[in-house]
Amino acid sequence: MQASVPQKLSMVQVLACGAAIVTLSMGIRHGFGLWLQPITQAQGWTRETFAFALAIQNLTWGFFGIFAGMVADRFGAFRVLIVGALLYAAGLAGMALSPTGLVFTLTAGILIGAAQAGTTYAVVYGVIGRQIDPAQRSWAMGVAAAAGSFGQFLMVPVEGFLISGFGWQQALLALGVAVLLIGPLAFGLREPGFAGGAAPRRDQTILQALREAFKYPSFQLLMAGYFVCGFQVVFIGVHMPSYLKDKGLSPQVASYALALIGLFNVIGTYVAGTLGQKLARRKILAFIYLSRSVAIALFLWAPLSPLSVYVFAGVIGLLWLSTVPPTNAIIAQIFGVAHLSMLGGFAFFSHQIGSFMGVWLGGYLYDRTGSYDGVWYIAIALGIFAAIVNLPVREAPISRRMPQAA
Repeated sequence: MQASVPQKLSMVQVLACGAAIVTLSMGIRHGFGLWLQPITQAQGWTRETFAFALAIQNLTWGFFGIFAGMVADRFGAFRVLIVGALLYAAGLAGMALSPTGLVFTLTAGILIGAAQAGTTYAVVYGVIGRQIDPAQRSWAMGVAAAAGSFGQFLMVPVEGFLISGFGWQQALLALGVAVLLIGPLAFGLREPGFAGGAAPRRDQTILQALREAFKYPSFQLLMAGYFVCGFQVVFIGVHMPSYLKDKGLSPQVASYALALIGLFNVIGTYVAGTLGQKLARRKILAFIYLSRSVAIALFLWAPLSPLSVYVFAGVIGLLWLSTVPPTNAIIAQIFGVAHLSMLGGFAFFSHQIGSFMGVWLGGYLYDRTGSYDGVWYIAIALGIFAAIVNLPVREAPISRRMPQAA
């Protein structure tokens, strides 16, 4: 007798719970740049100390994202999300109470990085890929990415308010309590096919899927582009508040700018996901990366003022995480959804290596030169590179000669 196919979750339930989880997880992490100066000044640390911890956070996020994806593909997203929420709360509390730079790196870096691996895109996109029809998958991924952007718009001003009203330590402890809301939301992503810890049957083992993906040139090109994405957005997100303050602008300008990035990225990610249903996604990615380079160059060239900052924030916001839906939709289109969380995790690891380099290099070069200009120029060059390497990507499903034994 043929086994019955488990009933899928409703699209509304998947998107509502997934979007709320990403809103919390991504919204909190997008505001970490607001803590750079309060923490370094209170603790007597250099900016490189803070930047290195957040660089480790991004690298840890990418590394553990691979394994979080494997576990989510095997046992479902629910367990991964619960563990991620607990780690996130512990990491935020540790970040507030760290007495030394080493402990700060272990908590803000490793604990929160591991937590983000289990509460953000790779895990949530795995559920979307399995539960939502391919005809609506790119759009649904755009909705989830837009939720992360809305989280930035919503949470960054809240974080700025908490810091100014209660102090940086109490603000982190309050966020540690808030992030536990991910636990109840995770119940909405309990997939029927994973009842009792049993995963659906697959035609490939993990090793077979990895060998296939890493031999495929288009996957390598997507990873190269994702490296650039991580470098650019994390450098801007973490260091722009200090860059603006160094130039004489008030901290409120930075808070509003980060919020505007989040607001406009709600539009950008949704549009990218929607266009991914109609246009070649590789061309969408090339346009996004090239447009980022143009926007950064014009921002550096124009006279700096609150208005120029807000215009830049709006433009870069449209391009901020809009790479996420097309990249993950291409991976799902090429390789299928059986190992989507894991393969998305590997691609995201490349993104996070770029994030590590962007956030660390920003602090390193600033401490040695007193300026962020060099890193801005690197970000421009990398955007042009990413636009070029995404154009040859082949989006068609990979041709397999025969099903491989699971």
